Amino acid sequence: MKVLIKIGGTLVDEPSARQSVARHLVAAHAAEHQFAVVHGGGRQLTRFLEAQGVATRFVNGLRVTTEEAIDAVIQILAGLVNKRLVAALRAEGASPVGISGIDGRLTTAGELHPELGWVGKIKTADTGLLDLLTSAGHIPVVACVSGDEEGGIWNVNADQMAAACARAFRADKIIFLTDVAGVMDADGKVIPSLSVSGARHLIEAGVAKGGMQAKLEAACAAIEGGVASVIIAGGAQPEIISHLLGGEPEGTCIYA
Repeated sequence: MKVLIKIGGTLVDEPSARQSVARHLVAAHAAEHQFAVVHGGGRQLTRFLEAQGVATRFVNGLRVTTEEAIDAVIQILAGLVNKRLVAALRAEGASPVGISGIDGRLTTAGELHPELGWVGKIKTADTGLLDLLTSAGHIPVVACVSGDEEGGIWNVNADQMAAACARAFRADKIIFLTDVAGVMDADGKVIPSLSVSGARHLIEAGVAKGGMQAKLEAACAAIEGGVASVIIAGGAQPEIISHLLGGEPEGTCIYA
């Protein structure tokens, strides 16, 4: 099975959580699943920018990225966060390779919206590099930074990066590992399954906002692009990756 796993929040920020998810991912990889990993790192980026006196602003769950912030995006997401996750996977016996959307022409991006600055929208994805790495037994670890044909560098929402890579990678499944147990309804209860239309209704009704809105929009795009299913689940649960790959009902499953 080809699986793309997106990791964010506490799972890439706190050392113990990062090592735990790395351990579970490597155990599942040993079961002969082909994996690619996409990660965020918004918390680390926000802390770094605050230390530099740069304010952070979000629009519809997406970080406004100014000229002064794009260098920090490269340093923190493609550097610090990526290599710490690679190191955690290596410590569990895997052979991970840290890359970004710029490398191997993995993704090409352009401006998403003028109000967002250097926030990119993925235009094309070529996962030849992912195929090459996974076929050789490596685990690609992708930072959500993309490039364009003019040498520009774009900050791409990690959920959108995951969806674009999964479609081109022809992944059977995307797993979004988050800090929450799944998609919540208006009463704060986890919704076990959602259709694409149901997910869009949650967004339109204002129930899914911010980061969850971005996840659901990415999930819908992935499903419409041919990915069979998308699961949004809490990454702190023990053995969560193996449970999800084994078909156990955890989190929220989004389907066509």
